[in-house]
Amino acid sequence: MSTGWGAPDTAPTRLVLLRHGQTPLSVERRFAGRGDIPLTEEGHAQARAAARRLAAWPIDAVVSSPLLRATDTAARAAEALGLPVEVDGGFVETDFGAWEGLTFAEAREREPGAVDRWLADPEVGPPGGESFAEVARRVGAARGALVERHRGRTVLLVTHVTPIKLTVQQAMLAPLAALYRMHLDTACLTEVDVYSDGPMVVRSLNDTAHLD
Repeated sequence: MSTGWGAPDTAPTRLVLLRHGQTPLSVERRFAGRGDIPLTEEGHAQARAAARRLAAWPIDAVVSSPLLRATDTAARAAEALGLPVEVDGGFVETDFGAWEGLTFAEAREREPGAVDRWLADPEVGPPGGESFAEVARRVGAARGALVERHRGRTVLLVTHVTPIKLTVQQAMLAPLAALYRMHLDTACLTEVDVYSDGPMVVRSLNDTAHLD
């Protein structure tokens, strides 16, 4: 592998991770999981801006979460790149269960004990939802399968906050608690190289140079 100190042994599979554009729930900082919410007008503008930037990148494939906010964002980039969109359910956002659509403060007011347990233990999920540990296993498996399909290529993966954070966390060999120490803007870009012998290297995080 290469860490910047020497020549790489193999060409990595490069994951260009694009968070979907703005939605009504992201504006209000609400839990947005499996609900199929659309982009806002600003979200569509962000998707177009990301597509303009990515049009000149050497991207070989476009993969998207099945949720509307991701597929709409992916469609803009795919059109600019002249590529089809491959939908992969493994990269769907966390199921936030009973907290879907709530703010953090609203969830804490309704179920303070459940929120405290969720924050303290990544194996604990929201009522009726997924734990971060479950999502980590799902995203890890989906990433492994994606790399097998596209080994040595550059893949644009349009997805959500949690799958992107988990990819960075796993690349850094950080604890799951590291998810609480990352911020990702809507329509930001993050790059991670995946080497054939297993290691991953983070190249960039939360890049918003294409946004006003």
